[in-house]
Amino acid sequence: MTDTIYDRDLPRTPANHVPLTPIDFLLRAAGTYPDKVAVIHGTIRRTYGEMETRCRRLASALAKRGIGTGDAVAVLCPNTPVMLEAHYGVPMAGAVLNAINTRLDAKTIGFVLDHGEAKLVLVDREFTATMAEAVALSERKPPVVWIDDVLAEGGDPLGEMEYEELLASGDPDYRFEWPVDEWQALALNYTSGTTGNPKGVVFHHRGAYLNAMGNAIAFGLDRQSRYLWTLPMFHCNGWTYTWAVTAVGGTHVCLRKVDPALIFPLIAEHEVTHMCGAPIVLTMLIHAPDTVKRRFDHAVAVATGGAAPPSAVIAEMERMGFTVTHLYGLTETYGPATICAWPPEWDSLELDDKARKMARQGVHYPTLEGMAVKDPGTGEDVPADGKTIGELCVRGNTVMKGYLKNPKATGEAIRDGWFWSGDLAVLHPDGYCEVKDRSKDIIISGGENISSLEVEDVLFRHPKIMEAAVVARPDDKWGETPCAFVTPAPGAVLTELEVIAYCRDNMARFKVPKTIVFTELPKTSTGKIQKFVLREQAKVL
Repeated sequence: MTDTIYDRDLPRTPANHVPLTPIDFLLRAAGTYPDKVAVIHGTIRRTYGEMETRCRRLASALAKRGIGTGDAVAVLCPNTPVMLEAHYGVPMAGAVLNAINTRLDAKTIGFVLDHGEAKLVLVDREFTATMAEAVALSERKPPVVWIDDVLAEGGDPLGEMEYEELLASGDPDYRFEWPVDEWQALALNYTSGTTGNPKGVVFHHRGAYLNAMGNAIAFGLDRQSRYLWTLPMFHCNGWTYTWAVTAVGGTHVCLRKVDPALIFPLIAEHEVTHMCGAPIVLTMLIHAPDTVKRRFDHAVAVATGGAAPPSAVIAEMERMGFTVTHLYGLTETYGPATICAWPPEWDSLELDDKARKMARQGVHYPTLEGMAVKDPGTGEDVPADGKTIGELCVRGNTVMKGYLKNPKATGEAIRDGWFWSGDLAVLHPDGYCEVKDRSKDIIISGGENISSLEVEDVLFRHPKIMEAAVVARPDDKWGETPCAFVTPAPGAVLTELEVIAYCRDNMARFKVPKTIVFTELPKTSTGKIQKFVLREQAKVL
């Protein structure tokens, strides 16, 4: 095959083709806004110029230790300036950032350290006891550097030195090489799997760069943005907002602990404009005591995802003065992959109707190349009728490289030119997708498919219900029937008959839960409800 006329004398050179990397966002922000506050953390205020210097020092210190391309640096740290610096300093050294979930147990962390082959561990003082146990359980026994964060509560030093000593050993003028290939690994994130060991999801520089750009576009970030870190930076690298906020020269407002008593004052004090979080974070804000809640004189945009937010939660957040954007994605897609974009014709809808629209997963991100709902058996697209269930699939530059050391799982997830999410969805006539369930969570009762999410959405509208999860319970007659696990709102008195009667008034009879259990809901380390635990409980009821 011969070159076209457009290729013959038009070579690709460093002048017209540079690998994409989110490191560039920090360099531009520091060059453009060197004196602007980049990070707020308690009494700490650091400018973009200072942040760049610290990140260069970190990269240099890692390089001096022989850490470079392909080497993993594990970080166990809450949403602090150090965790943010690691998102730039580690890849500046060519290394791979492994941000570890702070809620994991020592055994799982030990597995992560060995599986990811960590060459160095950075750990916040508050988590040194867990990390000490994890290192002891690991085979590799990586060296440890501890972080003495100003807001840490408790904990003892661990390892050979403190983080600031590590930085002091680095060169503030360290010059790093751009990635030879933008496909080079940038980050390693472990899924919060419900059974067995978690899978290691590998991100590349190109995907992180593009997804961060997608966030800036979809969520309306700009240099005036003040982003509150209610979303863990360890979760898909903060859905890549660790890079997106810097890309526009916005300000990162750090938050060690998700607590409404901290969140409302920080929003007011720093005029926070944007924040993200799973639906559980929104639920916490909604059910916070009235003495904690505040209304604000400025707009606060909230992006939620990770699970389908019930429409009642969206509606209540809007009533509190927040503007909600619904995003959908997975660790395997760098976080957000779709957005429930807002067409002008929805403006005239009543609030509850708007909320039901917003609860859908929507259309694909501006930086994703395609989204489809496909029949998992035939691979064909399902009709856009809002009824036919298929598996939600996406493709593009913001899909993971694959699962580390797990070609079988990679091949099952990425096939026929698509990433298969495992989420069951329908496609509406307007092109918006709506997730109905995880494939393993659909309830089949008397031959009828029942979406647990649909039943949960109704339950969340009950004023006395704070949280709800619906799973299948074995039934001799119907095969399966819905079983609802419910957490009442604080101070609420609720009965099983009251919940069942409410459901009968708001859904088809065959979808009504036959069993109601009042309890605290078990959750994964990322706040997702552990339905596999509830399914086991339902079997013995």
